[in-house]
Amino acid sequence: MSTPPARTPSAPSWPHCAHGADPATGSVGCRGIHVPGHTVCLAHLSDPDRTAYLAGLTPGANIDHRGTPFTRRLLTTLLDALRDPATRTPNLGKALFSEAQFSGAVKFDGAQFSRFVRFDGAQFSGHANFNGARFSGAADFSSTRFSRNAWFGKNPWSDPAEFEGTQFSGHVNFSKTCFLGRAEFGQAQFSGASFSQAQFASAGFGEAQFSSLAGFGAAQFSEEAYFGMTRFSGDGVFDWAQFSGDVQFGGARFSGIAKFDLARFEGASSFGPMVCASEVRLSGTVFTAPVTLEIAAQKVICERTRWESTATIRLRYAAVDLNHAVLSAPVAVTAHPVPFTYLGSPPMDESLLAGAAGVRVASVQGVDAAHLVLTDTDLTDCLFSGAFHLDQLRLEGRTAFASVPTGWHYRGIWPALWTRRRTLVEEHHWRAQIARQPVLPPGETPPPGQWRTGPHHPDTALTPDPEDVAALYRQLRKAFEDGKNEPGAADFYYGECEMRRHDRTGTPKGERRLLWGYWLLSGYGLRASRATGWLLAAMSLTVLLLVGFGLPTHDPDPATTGTLRGSKISLNTSTPAPALNGDWDQRMTWERVEKGTRVAVNSVIFRSSGQNLTTAGTYIEMASRLLEPALLALAVLAIRGRIKR
Repeated sequence: MSTPPARTPSAPSWPHCAHGADPATGSVGCRGIHVPGHTVCLAHLSDPDRTAYLAGLTPGANIDHRGTPFTRRLLTTLLDALRDPATRTPNLGKALFSEAQFSGAVKFDGAQFSRFVRFDGAQFSGHANFNGARFSGAADFSSTRFSRNAWFGKNPWSDPAEFEGTQFSGHVNFSKTCFLGRAEFGQAQFSGASFSQAQFASAGFGEAQFSSLAGFGAAQFSEEAYFGMTRFSGDGVFDWAQFSGDVQFGGARFSGIAKFDLARFEGASSFGPMVCASEVRLSGTVFTAPVTLEIAAQKVICERTRWESTATIRLRYAAVDLNHAVLSAPVAVTAHPVPFTYLGSPPMDESLLAGAAGVRVASVQGVDAAHLVLTDTDLTDCLFSGAFHLDQLRLEGRTAFASVPTGWHYRGIWPALWTRRRTLVEEHHWRAQIARQPVLPPGETPPPGQWRTGPHHPDTALTPDPEDVAALYRQLRKAFEDGKNEPGAADFYYGECEMRRHDRTGTPKGERRLLWGYWLLSGYGLRASRATGWLLAAMSLTVLLLVGFGLPTHDPDPATTGTLRGSKISLNTSTPAPALNGDWDQRMTWERVEKGTRVAVNSVIFRSSGQNLTTAGTYIEMASRLLEPALLALAVLAIRGRIKR
């Protein structure tokens, strides 16, 4: 397949120099506009004519050099002719440099553009320095190409500034620049850009591309700030930025870190939807108006973030950290089930992210949870210690907590299994500490048979003790109960009792022993199988004791004696005390087992069997009538706790 010939640029709309034109190839030659009174551009003007033209220029004059190729020397000569003797800086009126080509380093620093200026389509092959230049009229840099670094620092722009489609192949610096009019950078391409401490009345960066660091630190946006569909291949830094008007980051995509630490959003009603391959940092950020945040990222860090009004935070893939966040109004954190869309466009590309799309909450430490709602979140590694009003926390949808280790372990010399239940990660940290588990490398998950180690493991001073963890369980249990989720509260009651049983400082010794018995018999009234097992064991023991010691060998027959006195007879009937005779072979019979079983079953429901018993059997029956109904009640209580609504 043959390669199609390159398209020949068409002639410009202005009368052009045509120096070097070749009719055979269709080349239009030099595209520079004619110098007034001549038929060539400034670059191809003869030296005497150029000298005469420049001598006729005065500061503030209008110039038109569209399409003209400028060398560094030629541009310097032109600017010298326009230099104000009082300020020693170039002063240009209406300046037209559309499609001009600038070779070598270009210096417009300190220049005064009194009227509108056009550099649209211009090409700068070397460094371009506009530091301190003043633009009193509209400035058009649309589709301009900067091959090297460009500086626009500390520039005041009184009217709109157009950089739409501009390509910055080097680093561009707009630090401390003030845009009093609209600043439009839509579809611009940046290799690296600094807008730190810049001031914008209204700014548009829609569909812009930043291939390296984009710095907007301490920038101020007094009206609209539009970053819709913007691509950040490096980090996007908006630390200390202030957004006074509407903000749009819908469809934005960050391949690095998106930093908004200590930023302030005063008029934003939405933030996103955006996709970030790494983390979105909102630490210390302030949202003063009701806002909806939609973020798909690996991490969302909201340490000491302040929401002064209601907020809805919809997340995907993220581990969100709300450490010491300030919630002045209800804030809802929810897992978004499907990819985000923006303005009716197809679902956003989430190929930068891997793993499950669920949302994990890393910490709510220091948060007033009375205003917090968590929906469909994973709280497996969530730190609750230090949070306020946890009893008013609302947990909705599917909420996951850490589970106990799986597999066998040893309590002393006895093998045992942990009872399956939902736990707080603070309990994991404490148990990992007392078990002296090794410190794991950061980010590594412990084996299923071990507890999760804490961030300060094995420092006992920074790890919550049982008394602290019991208080957390108590508050979260109340949150479940207030939400009419009694079965969900059961595990937290179990955890609370477990921590009280292990608390050697805040729980008296007698209370710990009572809790130990409560745990042993029925798992704090929550393990029906354990209580039922003890009930069956107690009934079996009762039957065994009755067969061996409580049931007489045979039922005694009543004996009646009488006395005759004259015409009167006195009768007296008595029953001998039940007697137990015979050896073990005679006692251990199925008939006696059946009688003992009837006595034991009747004892469970507080009924007397009516069976003759020995003295020992009477006491055995009394004991069983006290213990076995209690065990039955514990089993019923455990079942009720699991099915109550």
